[in-house]
Amino acid sequence: MSHQELPGWRWGPFTFRLPFYHTKLYWPEFLQGIFVAAATGLALVPVMTALFGLTFEQAIALSFIHTVLIASAVIVFGEPYAAGWITPALALVLAYVAGFDEPVARFQAMTALSLNFALLVFLLGITGLGRQLIVWLPNTLKAGIILGAALAALKRVFVDDIASFLAQPVAISVACAVCLIFTFSLPMQKLKARNRFFFMLGALGLLPGFIAAGLIGPFFGEVTYDIRWGFMIPPVMETFALVSPFSIGWPDAQMFIQGIPLALIAYIILFGDLVTGNEVLRDGLKFRKDEKIDINPGRSHLSLAIRNGIMGVVAPFFPTQGSVWTGVHVIIVQRWKLGPKSMNSLHSGLHSYYLMGIPFIFFTLPLLTALQPLLPVALALTLVLTGFACAYIAMSIPTENISRGTVVLIGAALAFFEPWIGLLVGIAATLLLVGWDRNPEPIPLDHD
Repeated sequence: MSHQELPGWRWGPFTFRLPFYHTKLYWPEFLQGIFVAAATGLALVPVMTALFGLTFEQAIALSFIHTVLIASAVIVFGEPYAAGWITPALALVLAYVAGFDEPVARFQAMTALSLNFALLVFLLGITGLGRQLIVWLPNTLKAGIILGAALAALKRVFVDDIASFLAQPVAISVACAVCLIFTFSLPMQKLKARNRFFFMLGALGLLPGFIAAGLIGPFFGEVTYDIRWGFMIPPVMETFALVSPFSIGWPDAQMFIQGIPLALIAYIILFGDLVTGNEVLRDGLKFRKDEKIDINPGRSHLSLAIRNGIMGVVAPFFPTQGSVWTGVHVIIVQRWKLGPKSMNSLHSGLHSYYLMGIPFIFFTLPLLTALQPLLPVALALTLVLTGFACAYIAMSIPTENISRGTVVLIGAALAFFEPWIGLLVGIAATLLLVGWDRNPEPIPLDHD
């Protein structure tokens, strides 16, 4: 059977596919998009209100813009990946911007980071230097960067935001325990392989832990629901006036320079995501001889540059515009592998999850208000899972004890000091303690 690509409207290297016209709606992906992806996307709302001084409604508007940009990856640009955040970089970014005194300066720092990253991705994409950069970096330094992201994520939950954790300790602990068990537990993996119920439950990603927290929280007085009915129009223009550099002023040159190390770190993580996403697609194509999937790293780099550039001037909050949400990507591809009767096209599954699922919730007040008391749980859950996943990936890379010790040193430097200091420590430690150890191929990172 010959491979055929799903039709769409070409514009440059990209393909726009109109939902319901080019793609079909699939209810499993739609429902997961509403609850799992929306709750995860809204997890930044507590940070936007506490760290950046936005109201709940303004934070919802900012999340709405981020979500539309993420959905554009599959709808407007035709990317074959389930797009998501560059999650391991999030804790490092939050620690960096918290060093600025005022919300205006913090948003300006986010603009600088977003534009730095957009320019870097654009240049590395069109020149082909991106792959060479990742291959050139030594394994110890790469592992140290990943471990630094893990430590920063756990530090954000249990040190920097300890007040939030102590306000909902049972709900957060239960949510994290359930998700860690279903996602990483070896006994649970064996159980899921034998039992379809546990397999389907595990396929729901963060949802089981999120529901468990929502049910248990009220019994301990940690969660109080105040559900309101009706619809809400997110105050997009009002929020734009508070966050955009066109309104609050542009970052100065020093902010751009200070943000360069974080942009480099984010790119290293991003490239690993692309490697992982491509391998998942190649495995799926062994079973789907009927559909052609256009894997184009150059196009992916350009779409990432455009999305991050737009975000940087409209709703700056780096690093929400990444390439692959690995967990969702795997779930959608697994169903697509079952054949056309299960899912006519990979793009239909992606469309159902993103455009038809996520934006819907931002206008529905009952869903928003029901999720509101659980948003700190969602953020903590995202960071803890990221920390765990990045930690075991980082520690699997070094093969010698000296390298393992150096990885921990680099990770601690990145988690506890400014990014440029952490990178300098990482480079020096790698050179002096291990040497410039390199693999011929980049190492994939498995996280969302």
